[in-house]
Amino acid sequence: MRHMYSQVKLQQGDRVALIAPSGSIASAERVDYAVEYFKKLGLIPVEGANCRNIYGHLAGTDDQRAADFNWAFADESIKAVFCIRGGNGAAKILDKINFEQIKKNPKCFYGYSDISVLHAAINQKTGLITYHTPMASEPNFAEADAYTLAQFEQYIFEPRRTGPIETPDDWTPDVLNTTFLKATPGGQPPQFLNKGTAEGLLCGGNLAAISGTMGTPYEIDTRGKIFFIEEVGQRPPHIDRRLNAFKLAGKFDECAGVIFGGFTNCKASDKYSLDIPTIIHNLGLKVPVIWNFPCGHDLPTASLPLGAKVRMDSKIGVLVL
Repeated sequence: MRHMYSQVKLQQGDRVALIAPSGSIASAERVDYAVEYFKKLGLIPVEGANCRNIYGHLAGTDDQRAADFNWAFADESIKAVFCIRGGNGAAKILDKINFEQIKKNPKCFYGYSDISVLHAAINQKTGLITYHTPMASEPNFAEADAYTLAQFEQYIFEPRRTGPIETPDDWTPDVLNTTFLKATPGGQPPQFLNKGTAEGLLCGGNLAAISGTMGTPYEIDTRGKIFFIEEVGQRPPHIDRRLNAFKLAGKFDECAGVIFGGFTNCKASDKYSLDIPTIIHNLGLKVPVIWNFPCGHDLPTASLPLGAKVRMDSKIGVLVL
């Protein structure tokens, strides 16, 4: 298994790239809000040349969006890359990304939702740890609560070790973020649907996005990993279909554990539809499973280090990041 590595987190005064590798941003005010947010953090936001473009549902052509992505990693003055919009379209630039450049000039990379396919590709092809976090131009970010902002900003500024985590001895207090599975403000507590203990590199993200790369060179690799899944705006039968595809592909047999995050606006539309916990139960998973972990398209939401080693332990009810 490839050992993952991370970069030292940011300091005030660092230049950071803002890019939109997926969907177009509906209003200039949302981009402006993102710019001001990072300025308030003491960072110097630098917009990608095409992040305000509107090309149908996309933020520019595939070539334009890929150019912004590759510029952000090639420019040595840029210390981190923040995606500020999800939507749809990230998978369309995967074959245009310069992964060798990322290896030569690695830096922190942030985003979620459709950005999940970029996380998986970067993790698997370069060994870089990336961060599943909110995006500052999204409509609900302006209402983000203190828990969500604290989670996000800890992965921006809080010092973390660099280099690979190679042995159990590397599980030291200075690199652990222990999340006791309790309710977030206004939320219900996560729970272990399948009990047990599991360790592995964290992978995954948005269900629709990562399922769209099945059968491609960018397909999610869950072997020996903790598989995180969240979703938004999909009816339970559609979720059932995608989860079953993962089951048939062996993704759940290969992984060490599964974390189901938020399933926002995914409730059954009629009394004949199964609910999400029942769909998960019917998968017959044999590994430890956490349900209702607070990470996804709703607030409050946690931030997660994809590619980092994590541990699930139902005996003491924790997820160790």
